Amino acid sequence: MLATKSSVIPGFGPTLGYTLFYLGLIVLIPLAALFFRAAGMGWEQFVQAAFAPRVLAAYRLSFGGAFIAAAINVVAGLLVAWVLVRYEFPGRKLFDAMVDLPFALPTAVAGIALTAIYAPNGVIGQLLRPLGIKVAFTPIGVVIAMVFIGMPFVVRTVQPVLQDLELEHEEVAASLGANRLQVFCLVILPNLLPALVTGFALAFARALGEYGSVIFIAGNMPGISEIAPLLIVTKLEQYDYAGATAIAVVMLVAAFLMLLVINTLQKWRQSRFTAN
Repeated sequence: MLATKSSVIPGFGPTLGYTLFYLGLIVLIPLAALFFRAAGMGWEQFVQAAFAPRVLAAYRLSFGGAFIAAAINVVAGLLVAWVLVRYEFPGRKLFDAMVDLPFALPTAVAGIALTAIYAPNGVIGQLLRPLGIKVAFTPIGVVIAMVFIGMPFVVRTVQPVLQDLELEHEEVAASLGANRLQVFCLVILPNLLPALVTGFALAFARALGEYGSVIFIAGNMPGISEIAPLLIVTKLEQYDYAGATAIAVVMLVAAFLMLLVINTLQKWRQSRFTAN
C-alpha cells in the first residue's frame, strides 16, 4: 500500500477555491461593479464624461508622467542596484535600507517634503529659479514625485537578479576580448532585461495610481498640472459619481492594456532567452 504524501496546507481543491474566492472578493467584484456602473450611463454620457478636454489633459499628464518616471527609474534603479550589489563601501547597508524609504513614508509627507525642496524658495528651487526653471506646481514636479515613489520597485526587482549573476561569465567574455560595453550589452543586459521590464511595469503602475505625494507638488491647475486621480476625487466631491466612474474605467482599461503588453513582451523575451 502506497503512503500518501502529507502536506502542510490543504490540497489543490480547497486552495484553488480559496484563491478564487479571495481574488473575486478583493479584486474582481469591485472592478466588475465599476464596469456595471459605467455601463448604465449610456454611451454619449460616458464619452462626454470620460473624454472632456480637461479630462484628456489629466490623462496625458498621468500616463505621460508615469511613463517618463518609469523610464527614468529603469536607468537610475539599475545604477543603484549595481552599486549596492557590486561594490563594498562604508554605509552600504544604510543606503540599501534608504531605498525602501518611499515604501514606508506616508505619501503626504513625501509630497510636502518634495514641495518644500523644489518650491521657488526651497533648497533646490531657489537654485533653479535664476535659470528660469520652475519645478514645483508644474508637470516637472509631477514627474519628480512619480520618480520618487517608483524607484524602489526597480531596485528591488533588479537587485536579486544581479546578485545571482555569475561573474565567471563576464570574466570569460573579457578574456575572449570583449570590452566593458560589450560585456554589459551581450552578457549582463540580456539576463537583466526581464527584471527591468518587470520593474518598469511596477513603477509605471505605482506612478499612475499615485495621489498623495503628487497633489502637493503638482499645484493641481486644470489642464496643466492636474492628474487623473485628483480629477476623480474632485468629481466625487462634487457628487458627480458618473463622471468619476467614467474616468476610472478609462484609466483602468488603459493601465490593464499597457501592463498586458509589457508582460507579453517579457514572457516573449524570456521564452527566446530560454530557447537560446
